[in-house]
Amino acid sequence: MNDVRSLLLANLDHAFDKRGWQGPSLRQSLRGVSAEEALRRPAEMRHNIWELVLHAAYWKYRVRRKLRGGAFFAMKGTNWFASPSRADEKSWRDVIRLLDEEHGLLRDAIASMTPAELRDPKKLRVAYGVAAHDVYHTGQIQLVKKLVRR
Repeated sequence: MNDVRSLLLANLDHAFDKRGWQGPSLRQSLRGVSAEEALRRPAEMRHNIWELVLHAAYWKYRVRRKLRGGAFFAMKGTNWFASPSRADEKSWRDVIRLLDEEHGLLRDAIASMTPAELRDPKKLRVAYGVAAHDVYHTGQIQLVKKLVRR
């Protein structure tokens, strides 16, 4: 079961903050993004980077909750959170810090899974699925960056 746990953690880390086979990780995709860029929409009614980051943080929380129960998300609401119309760099760093914190808590939850949990298909599916979620939204962020920096 240690091999399963190690694989889940490696999968999670490569999607989040290590260079994976797919290219930049979620955290790497945020390097150099300013608060102003994070708030720009690529088109009307489309999500901006700020919202994508909060969405990713929220789903790390949701998976952790499925694995461990309890806890509340740091913000009121679910799934998609509206970005402010204006924000400073400190507020943007706070959003990124929330993403980092949720990743660390999720990582701890996966690291502490029992052997029985590591055999549970439902728990395994969410534990490896959240890494795919990071990769998916990393691709969106990379595209949004290109669109808002034109």
